[in-house]
Amino acid sequence: MSASSLAAPLTILIAPDPRLKARARPVRPEDGAEVAALVPRLFDAMYAAPGIGLAAPQVGVGLRLCVVDLQPDDKPAPLVLINPSVVAASAETATREEGCLSLPNQYADVTRPARVTVRFTNLEGKTQDLSADGLLAACLQHEIDHLDGILFVDHLSALKRNMILRRLAKEQRQKAAG
Repeated sequence: MSASSLAAPLTILIAPDPRLKARARPVRPEDGAEVAALVPRLFDAMYAAPGIGLAAPQVGVGLRLCVVDLQPDDKPAPLVLINPSVVAASAETATREEGCLSLPNQYADVTRPARVTVRFTNLEGKTQDLSADGLLAACLQHEIDHLDGILFVDHLSALKRNMILRRLAKEQRQKAAG
């Protein structure tokens, strides 16, 4: 039994929870123990959902930390990003359908830079740069947005955003009543 399974499972916040709109603070050296304890629980919550990325603010923790695992070839490839930031982005854009664990069952096409380079610190405290395109580029930008209090629907027109948020609220009410 892993240490993470001894703690209560993390609850993923659902929009419009105001904590999802708050800007997360940078992880500091003194946060090391909290981060080490949180990372396996973030992965557990993400895999259980199931999803391919999860940011700490989505579980109510206001730290600049996220986890990603696209599971290429159906094999785990977990990635932990502490204090990530986009340091380069292509002028070329790509549009792909996005969803979010904090907006369950809601999807929309989002246009973002097609390629990005993200600088982050890993669990060992080493700074790394990761260049990505395709799904990984979109996922990294999506998770970094969460750290800045931005949801994927914030990239949409007000009309589309409001339609999705109303549909989500209706589904959540039905789920609570059912």
